[in-house]
Amino acid sequence: MKKFGFLIMFISLAVVMGACSSNAQTTVKVGISGSDTTVWDFVAEKAKEKGINVEIVRFSDYVQPNLALAEGELDANAFQTVSYFDAFIEEHNLDLVPIATTVIAPMGLYSEKYDSPEELPDGATIALPKEATNMGRGLLLLQEAGLIKLEEHFDGNGSLDKIIENPKNLQFETLVAAQTPRVLPDVAASIINNGIAVDAGFSPLNDSIFHENETATPYINIIAVNKEDKDNEVLQQLADIYQSGDVKELIEEEYDGNQIPTFVPLDKIGW
Repeated sequence: MKKFGFLIMFISLAVVMGACSSNAQTTVKVGISGSDTTVWDFVAEKAKEKGINVEIVRFSDYVQPNLALAEGELDANAFQTVSYFDAFIEEHNLDLVPIATTVIAPMGLYSEKYDSPEELPDGATIALPKEATNMGRGLLLLQEAGLIKLEEHFDGNGSLDKIIENPKNLQFETLVAAQTPRVLPDVAASIINNGIAVDAGFSPLNDSIFHENETATPYINIIAVNKEDKDNEVLQQLADIYQSGDVKELIEEEYDGNQIPTFVPLDKIGW
């Protein structure tokens, strides 16, 4: 009888432990930069259904999230473009890799006078950010719009002498990025960074006459992890959740074109 009672207790304990195990959650720490957690809050809710507890860790700069990831304080981060990531890990000799793409915050070409790049007349003046990286991104945008052609193997650092074809003889007014919206009345068009455009009341998707899309691969944002974790099942599952249709719809509705969901294969971004 005692043996029977012990057996019942053992089975009951096993059932309880099994139930606890099935409800156990794996915690994943994800680092972001800034205070906007809208998308990751939504991803966290979806992940919870699959037994993944997402802990969002906020940073106020663009340096610490990568260092914290490399030191094992985070499991993943999601805040940076491919271009920034590639340069950072090379400079700091970090063993980090991307596991998924997320969004692009598109740079745009804006005009108060014309409705498309094709309408820009010969000799038109384009305002262009003068910082090397911003200018390089702007020149790539103009090339994508079919207005200029850049030298082969363009390295992304802006310089007007890297333009090898300019069939409309466009003129360029270079100025600090923050000034690019203010000169719109005085130029044919102006290239404006995403954040500056949004602050000026513009939607890149609705108000620009041309903007970046998924072909601007250096400027797509990514989810990054330590190289040793690139095949981790939980992190891959989290990446799949981010790239789901529900998250895509949320980004499109929430940001009105200020961020565009850009879910492309890693080989498209050089990985």
